[in-house]
Amino acid sequence: MSRIHEALKRAEEEKIAQGRVETAEQRPAREPEPEQAAPARETEIAVSLAGNGFALDALTFEGLVSRCPQPDWKPDTKTMLFFRKENHQYDAEIFRTLRSRLYRIRDNGTLRTLLVTSTLPGEGKSVIAANLAQVIAQQHGRRALLVDADLRAPRLHKVLGAPQTPGLTEYLRGEADEATAIQKSPHNDLFCLPSGTLPANPVELISNGRLNRLLDRMASIFDWVILDSPPMIPVSDASLLANLCDGVLLVVKAAATPFDLAQKARAEVGNTPVVGVVLNGVRRGSSYGAEYYSYYGYTSEKHKG
Repeated sequence: MSRIHEALKRAEEEKIAQGRVETAEQRPAREPEPEQAAPARETEIAVSLAGNGFALDALTFEGLVSRCPQPDWKPDTKTMLFFRKENHQYDAEIFRTLRSRLYRIRDNGTLRTLLVTSTLPGEGKSVIAANLAQVIAQQHGRRALLVDADLRAPRLHKVLGAPQTPGLTEYLRGEADEATAIQKSPHNDLFCLPSGTLPANPVELISNGRLNRLLDRMASIFDWVILDSPPMIPVSDASLLANLCDGVLLVVKAAATPFDLAQKARAEVGNTPVVGVVLNGVRRGSSYGAEYYSYYGYTSEKHKG
């Protein structure tokens, strides 16, 4: 209660005690008290936040599915292994092994949001992230969300054959909500939040707080949220993104990634744990245990990542 209201109440009580109570006609008109206007202002603020894309209601998986677009993806089957009719080849089995190891790591702690990054461009992080999300969604009842957080050179929409916009940029600007920006696979519970348009200020967008709120909400309805980020060394985006995630999966390319730069990339992650390293671009014949995969009939394709 405000001081003005308390003073008026005391004055009214004194008039009653002195027998000088005014009638409604005699009492002068008063300005509305501050407390009366406050609820309207709160409502206006809530409407303003909602209008700028700040979701204020509880989000459910069913509610998201009912609203999000389901375009006809045309994935690149050269790199998207699990969109092929036959996915029992050697490369696909490697992703199943990676999936199993990530689940074992999660048994020992919280791991729902995973950043997939690399040291330098061209090491295959986007394809690793996309196939990992797809192999998770292959499991019955599992839901995976792929987020293209590389707002400088996005690639996920290309490997999935999906529309690029609206996407993360539009969400971070408050121009789209989750259900508008997230797309659902036509085949299973794989979802993708593409990059959207390329912004002039990716670091500022990532740092505005909206991505953190988005990840919190998505982690409550998806089994895994997998972010594809820019490489660690050239730009600061990946370090900022790592701070928002539960773990980091670092991709390095065989016979290409300099050892000292890989160490530097590891340091750039900060306090977020590196849950694993993927050695990409290894020929099957040079990998340990390759003869056992050959015994079970897996093909001898080189994993290009």
